Parts: sequence; structure tokens; C-alpha cells
Amino acid sequence: MRRLAKSGRDIDTVIAVHAADLAPNGHTHLLIARELDTVGRTAEAQEWAERGIRETEDLAGVDTALVDHLADRYTRTGRSADAVTLRRDHFTARRTLLTYRQLRAAAVAAACWTAEREKALALLRDDAERTDTYGHRVLVDALLDDKDVDAAWQAAHEHGAHDGQWLTLADQSCPTRPANALAVYLRLAARLTRETGNRAYEQLVSLLLNIRDCHRHLGTPDDFTAYVTDLRAAQKRKRNLMWLMDQHGL
Repeated sequence: MRRLAKSGRDIDTVIAVHAADLAPNGHTHLLIARELDTVGRTAEAQEWAERGIRETEDLAGVDTALVDHLADRYTRTGRSADAVTLRRDHFTARRTLLTYRQLRAAAVAAACWTAEREKALALLRDDAERTDTYGHRVLVDALLDDKDVDAAWQAAHEHGAHDGQWLTLADQSCPTRPANALAVYLRLAARLTRETGNRAYEQLVSLLLNIRDCHRHLGTPDDFTAYVTDLRAAQKRKRNLMWLMDQHGL
């Protein structure tokens, strides 16, 4: 029936078919809004999109395309404050790096990011305090995404971080925090020395180059030379690793 309605372009019939079986996550509301947009019935389209948000049982599980659709509409029509409110509500219900970025984009456009950021980070810090959540990871990612490296270091030390985040922190901090970055690189390198295979060797060599840069910033090149000498002695049976180190002057 839905196909027949569409083929005849009877938009009201299409809407009636969709409306008879509305999805709890707002997806069907979005389909109706898009159909109405195609025939220029924009006011009704917006009403259906807003209804979809209102009627969604849990914004954490809402069809994200519906949120994007309505937020974009608000922005295009000069309702930037409403776009921020929608993005804030979605972030509050589903705290991820993506929803944080979307809130930031809307709030920057509305010139209210400073206040919104403070509230958003407070939520993430509350999450990070709970040991049964992954809030600490989102907090560190959000701070890194904001280029707030000092705050990201603090959050990582207070709440923890995974190795990928520690590596990103070190990579962004080598010139300004060489001692902190060096400690991260050395820990990650130590783990890789217990592994075999070309992928592990390539990762280890990359870390060694970063370790060398840290020692240069610290003015301790002799310490690096001693470190590499000891590492070569301990890893000498790994011929592919030795070859890679030779290729990079290590």
C-alpha cells in the first residue's frame, strides 16, 4: 500500500500509512517530514519532526537522523537557540564524542559555547566518577577534541584513559610536556618489546622515534642512546626489528 501511495504521489495517503505505524525512535516521523518537505509543506514537516522528538521514548535511542534534520532546520530558519537546546538534550541523553561535537557546533554558531561547554563537561566529569561507565573515555576525548591538552592530561590521570588516548596525549604534548610524553612512550614501548610480528615492530620503531624526540626536547640524548643500546641487546634475535631500527637510524 505504501508503494502504491508513493507511485500516485498522494502525499496524504503516504502520511496516513506511515502514521498508522509510528516507530518509537522517531524514524517514521522523519520519513513523514521528508515527504512533506518534498511538496513544500514545510510547516507540517517541522511539526512532524518536532513531534518525533517529543514522542521518542528515550532520546538516547532516537533516530539520530531525525535530530540532525530538525537541528539543521532550526539553524536554517534562524532558530539557533532551539538548535542548541535540541543538541543539548540529545547530548544529555547520549553522551558521546559525536553528540559533544554536535552540541559544540550548534553552540558556537549561537555564540554560547563557553556556557554550554561548562555544563557538558560537568556531565562528563560526573560520568567519569562512576566506575561502571566509560565516561572517563568520553571526557578525555572531548577535551582532546577541544585542544584542551592540559585538562585532558589531568582527566586522564584522575579517571584513567586507554592506550590510544595516552598515545594521542603524548603526541600532542611532546614539545611542551616532553617528560610526560616520554613516560607514556616508554610504557607503551615496554609492552611492545614482549610482542613479535612486523606490525608490532613498526609500532615500536614509531615509538622509539618519538622517544628520541622527547629526549631531544629534554636535552638528554645520551639517555636515549643508552636506552636504545640496551633495547638492541635485549631484542637482537628479532631480525626484522633490528632491520627496521637500522633503516630509521636507531
